[in-house]
Amino acid sequence: MRTTVAGLFIGKPKPFRGDSASAIARDPAEGAVQLGWNGFDGDQVADPVHHGGWDKAVHLYNADHYPFWRKKLPQHDRLERFGAFGENITAPGFDEEAVRIGDRFRVGEALLEVSHGRQPCWKLDHHFGRPDIMATIIKTGRCGLYLRVIEKGLVAKGDEILREETAHHDWTVARVFAALIQPGKRDSGALKDLSQLPTLAEDWRQRAQGLSEL
Repeated sequence: MRTTVAGLFIGKPKPFRGDSASAIARDPAEGAVQLGWNGFDGDQVADPVHHGGWDKAVHLYNADHYPFWRKKLPQHDRLERFGAFGENITAPGFDEEAVRIGDRFRVGEALLEVSHGRQPCWKLDHHFGRPDIMATIIKTGRCGLYLRVIEKGLVAKGDEILREETAHHDWTVARVFAALIQPGKRDSGALKDLSQLPTLAEDWRQRAQGLSEL
């Protein structure tokens, strides 16, 4: 798999709703940006309990999903450019059905590893001014994904993305998302196995363990 960074975005917390803040409205980055263990230089999160950190250093959203959203939300100003979903990187080719937990990608100078899918929350509904964005992501599985940093380095828009390692199991981002997030698709035996997957983000391994015991 070879693709490119179609968009690179950095953000800081801004007033969002009431007393809350969010960095979801990220801005296009100028030039190459250093990517460290916990994310891009200058990129911040408003809620460090649920965002940021080792397993959520980089949020990537598949550029191939944008036509779906533009058809669903015609002429919505958020969708006039990439970055609409708060992602750090927009890149084509990252279908959740085709990317596995633990796959590694060379992105510019950095080496990244897929840790889990993104669990959508109410902030996406507020961001788009619609009551159904979160529900649509859950239903369709167009969730995007998080990556952890294995090797630090500079990343810029236009950089090549190359898959360097493919995980030797069948837990794609889509399958994990279905098992943990989509209602009615849970298998306690599979969840037990999932909870032992070492490359899955720690909080999602704990979720899998808890669900397997229900």
